[in-house]
Amino acid sequence: MTKNLLIVNFLAFIATWGLQMRGVDLTSLLGLHFFLASDFHVYQFITYMFLHGGFTHIFFNMFALWMFGSVIERVWGSKKFLFYYISCGIGAGIAQELVQYATYMIEGIAAYQYVNAGGVQMSTDAYINLWTTIGASGAVYAILLAFGMIFPNERLFIIPFPFPIKAKWLVVGYIAIELFSAMSGPGDGVAHMAHLGGMLFGFLLIRYWQKHPDSSQRFGRSRGQEFFDNMKRRYDQRQQSSHMKAEHTNPDPRRETDQEYNARKRQNQEEIDAILDKIRKSGYDSLTKEEKQKLFDQSRES
Repeated sequence: MTKNLLIVNFLAFIATWGLQMRGVDLTSLLGLHFFLASDFHVYQFITYMFLHGGFTHIFFNMFALWMFGSVIERVWGSKKFLFYYISCGIGAGIAQELVQYATYMIEGIAAYQYVNAGGVQMSTDAYINLWTTIGASGAVYAILLAFGMIFPNERLFIIPFPFPIKAKWLVVGYIAIELFSAMSGPGDGVAHMAHLGGMLFGFLLIRYWQKHPDSSQRFGRSRGQEFFDNMKRRYDQRQQSSHMKAEHTNPDPRRETDQEYNARKRQNQEEIDAILDKIRKSGYDSLTKEEKQKLFDQSRES
């Protein structure tokens, strides 16, 4: 799903650039307009997150999506990941709409038929139609939040810092930067509150799933997880049968010494850590048959 999202975003970027040369403005058609503007449509809550304003904009968004989204998708599965991505993108759009509505009310724009924007007089409707939001940043910031909540102590190298930073502190840092930017630079053309809105919706959704784990079942379990559960169940049955047979044939086996026991446990733990690290990097399906059986043994013992 992460790959498909990357493809769709880049195709939309190419289409925006190509159609603009022919006089068609996709940003005006599919970007998220202020809900009181005449150009607003409900479907724009979906379409706006697939449009970008330039190469730098789409490059950094898609790089973050590829870097963190692929990991989260392996953890959650494709359906749950897509639901989270789209929901947080919509949440980011709602947050931006609320901020625009606050501006609309505080500045008293509704009381005027015409406004002066940058020395140009235009109708109020034309002016608020210029309030258009585009970009996947809200959904991408929510993906970053999910990574920080699932792997809080994972160390990341972030330019320009010469030392690793834990994921949870990276998320806190981004939140602080966005809050500061939203308060100090509302006219910089960046929808900072949409970024924070995406993270807020992501946080609420993850917390809900944590408190109601059964609600995640409707997304379906990944094929790898189902395969793992079925194999583990059959393996446990075989192991139980073999142990019962061993008790009858060898009722008094030689007991291993404490030194042998500790050495075996230490070696087992090192092997399990290496397998878990491989799953985190490449997914469950990358394991060999022997590595999967090693996991089965460990899960039975624990």
